[in-house]
Amino acid sequence: MAKKKATASKASTKLQIRSWIETFDIGKELKSKNELTGFVYFLGSDDSNTLNNLVEEHALAWQMDSIKKNEKEFTHFVGLQGPVWILRPKGKNSVGHDGLLDEAGYTWARDQFGALVAQFKSQQIKALRIEFVGTEKAQELGALVGLDMAPYNYRQFVDGKHLADMPKVALVKNSDSFDKDLIREASIRARAVTLARHLVNMPPNDLNPRSYSEMASKKIAWGKNLTVTIWDEKKLASEKMGLHLSVGQGAMNGSRMVHLKYRPTKKSGLKPVAFVGKGITFDTGGLDIKPSSAMRLMKKDMGGSAAVVGLALWASESQYPGPLDFYLALAENSVDANSFRPGDIITARNGMKVEIDNTDAEGRLVLADVLDVACTQKGNDVPEFVIDVATLTGAIKVGLGAEIAGLFSNDDDLANELTKAGQRAGDLNWRMPLFERYWSDMSSPFADCKNSGGGFGGAITAALFLQKFVGGKKWAHLDIYAWADRASGAIGSSGGSGQAVQCLIEFLESRV
Repeated sequence: MAKKKATASKASTKLQIRSWIETFDIGKELKSKNELTGFVYFLGSDDSNTLNNLVEEHALAWQMDSIKKNEKEFTHFVGLQGPVWILRPKGKNSVGHDGLLDEAGYTWARDQFGALVAQFKSQQIKALRIEFVGTEKAQELGALVGLDMAPYNYRQFVDGKHLADMPKVALVKNSDSFDKDLIREASIRARAVTLARHLVNMPPNDLNPRSYSEMASKKIAWGKNLTVTIWDEKKLASEKMGLHLSVGQGAMNGSRMVHLKYRPTKKSGLKPVAFVGKGITFDTGGLDIKPSSAMRLMKKDMGGSAAVVGLALWASESQYPGPLDFYLALAENSVDANSFRPGDIITARNGMKVEIDNTDAEGRLVLADVLDVACTQKGNDVPEFVIDVATLTGAIKVGLGAEIAGLFSNDDDLANELTKAGQRAGDLNWRMPLFERYWSDMSSPFADCKNSGGGFGGAITAALFLQKFVGGKKWAHLDIYAWADRASGAIGSSGGSGQAVQCLIEFLESRV
């Protein structure tokens, strides 16, 4: 077991997430000579007078009438001084569901401005003037987060060219001085998502339980008041975490648990919230091996832990006022003579005996033991809520698709707050039932239960399994995809999506 005080020094870290928006000139007019300059206007409402004035300022004579008559939310033309983009959100009818799936103002701005970044690059814009007119804080925050998220590209990042081709920007607000604190808030949010995306994108020959735990302790520049503790195989064994150990026993690099403990400087009336992330750095399926097509993207099976790391970065840099605990359940599910087998009976940390029905239902095993660690803390460290995040089942993606996480919870208030937070953050989740009758699908004549059930309701039975390890604590489980199959909105390239990070940030902010 190793424990160290995190350092805020960025000089010694090898993983630096730089911010584009923090280079913007705030409240200053653009000074560019002989450079291709673009102009972006964000109208917070559908203001026809402002639109007409902008068109008359920028458009060529033959363009004016058609642009003024354009009723779309997005207008683009090349005018007298260069390319012009005008964005003006229009009210949309609710899709129902009490508005919980409606697009928030934050979300619209994030994805519209994120999508602009590809156009800036393709048109080789060297300088930009961005003006916000009549906008609200949520819209401004979304726009800035989108601008900061979209430039990330894995190849450019590892080559040190992450922001090499981005234009210089003057950011102004027509009716008021711009809140510079909003720039930092947006930057921290965006970098938290980018960190989660980057971890998912890392190849499995670079990211394994050992290197991942070392990265968490040595290569990420945490803010103040965060300590890192690593439990290696010896410590896991002494804690009797048989489920966690069994998953990684066939891999060259054995299982690890990482605990990121954040405590604010000032005393807070808030109770701790614990987050547990599934961190299977590669999943072959084990002896119940996956077909090659299903194995292709299994480096992303640590996407839950990546979301938890991103959230920890946000909390430490924003100096969140409440205590938080972040746990990473790390293992690699490999095929080897030492791999655990179907039919094995393994004892969990909480004493339950689990028969292995399928070695490809491994994520719930590592989560189970680490959930028990989180839920059995003592004294001031007892969590008020425990939330786990995991790329747990394909079944949930069949039902909800890639962009909506499945939410399971034993507490209605917690579930409602998470769903509302997801809507506000454009990081959606939808509550699914913890239908207890399905628990019988995992009954075993040889142990307390099996680790998987039949072919139906797979996401539900997985959640029911996890519920057995939370000791009655208020708990929620987010079953996520963690991957973007194509570029869209603020996700400027396919790969890791950072799913759940923005939802959980919004959830924590709603508590203060």
